[in-house]
Amino acid sequence: MFESTESTSGYGLSSVGDREAIGQEFLSFTLGQEEYAIDILKVQEIRGYEAVTRIANAPEFIKGVINLRGIIIPILDMRIKFNLGTPVYNEFTVVIILNITGRIMGIVVDGVSDVIMLNNNQIKPPPEMRAAFNTDYLIGLGTVDDRMLILIDIDKLMSSDEMGLVESVSDSSVNQNNDH
Repeated sequence: MFESTESTSGYGLSSVGDREAIGQEFLSFTLGQEEYAIDILKVQEIRGYEAVTRIANAPEFIKGVINLRGIIIPILDMRIKFNLGTPVYNEFTVVIILNITGRIMGIVVDGVSDVIMLNNNQIKPPPEMRAAFNTDYLIGLGTVDDRMLILIDIDKLMSSDEMGLVESVSDSSVNQNNDH
């Protein structure tokens, strides 16, 4: 499986524009029958699922916390968060450790597939489904051969009010301005 993702940004790219020109790497994973993907640059490591310490009164999708090399990090179950049925924890269940604006957290997924390079013409905007489904946290839909990937904007999802795990960029700039 995956050992480390530290070498994924070694293209010597100088700007986001350069990165978009050759494409963007995503880590694909499964939740139920669907395949999702997140920006590989947000991934710190991939670990097997282990028991967590539950936190009283936490939302159901927050499984608890683990001690990762001296850092206590929250673990979220994305299957519960996205209401995709009852999660099953087995030998394929993994935790993707993320670094979102300096905050470390883990997400539980059914399995990790692979790292996929998508260029702009392989990414389609999410469908308009305002009433039925919130698409604010989607980058779009990625297509690779006959596979369809749901591309999650993990920064927006984790900094959303309902998650409350990471301060949004606009919140932190307001706080900095109020300190002066």
